[in-house]
Amino acid sequence: MAGEGIAASGFHEPEYDETAIRFLEALWGEGYLSPGGPDEVRRIVEGIDFAGKHVLDIGCGSGGITLFLAGEYPLSRITGFDVEQPVIDAARRRAVEEGLEQRCDFVRGDPGPLPFDDGSFDVVFSKDALIHVADKEALFAEVFRILRPGGVFAASDWLTSHDGEPSTDMKAYLAAEGLSFGMASPQRYEAAMQAAGFTGVSTVNRNPWYREVARGELGRLAGSERERISAIVGADYVDKNIRTWTAMQKVLDSGEHCPTHLRGFRPEN
Repeated sequence: MAGEGIAASGFHEPEYDETAIRFLEALWGEGYLSPGGPDEVRRIVEGIDFAGKHVLDIGCGSGGITLFLAGEYPLSRITGFDVEQPVIDAARRRAVEEGLEQRCDFVRGDPGPLPFDDGSFDVVFSKDALIHVADKEALFAEVFRILRPGGVFAASDWLTSHDGEPSTDMKAYLAAEGLSFGMASPQRYEAAMQAAGFTGVSTVNRNPWYREVARGELGRLAGSERERISAIVGADYVDKNIRTWTAMQKVLDSGEHCPTHLRGFRPEN
């Protein structure tokens, strides 16, 4: 189950309700709806100069990463964007609790063009949310549009190793997730970014890292933390996700499921 949900086109009904939020935060940490915690966020944005910058977090989920970035880096302001009201509500509450509401704002928008003016942001960030957007070409055209000249896009997302027909194991995993996943290959992401105008496009395959992390997550769900998480969301919900993680592990081990870091730049001119 990928986390910080957003769609530039795709779904309209909430997929991350209060139970999903509680489950993912129980597994991945408070405020985190995707894996890796602060360390993985630091890896995604490594080398970016945030000083005085206005940042957008696409698919901010319940706000944990948005608020982490606000607290960790000298940015001037950060805006979290998501299409789902429950996670936006949770993010706003968390911003107040952490005393960061003056530097953070959270915007809910409908699927479609991003609700921001051209050249609004110096940095656009996203973590494991763009998987919900099937039209990668339209998505990256929008990201490019809202970046200022000289701006940077830095993200991670859940990719598949190839385009076209998924394997039987991948079909089983997607069915187990039951979410609006629009997975695509690194080659399609790179081509879509380049077509939008990005330069210096790069991708880094994080499958070797996450396939082992996910194995540990499955072990926790089925063993050491089953009772704790069941007390939060119910045993049936945990059992459902054990089945999902079991299916996911097969496509991680095969390499067909490849979480990936993405980076690209909008030229100065």
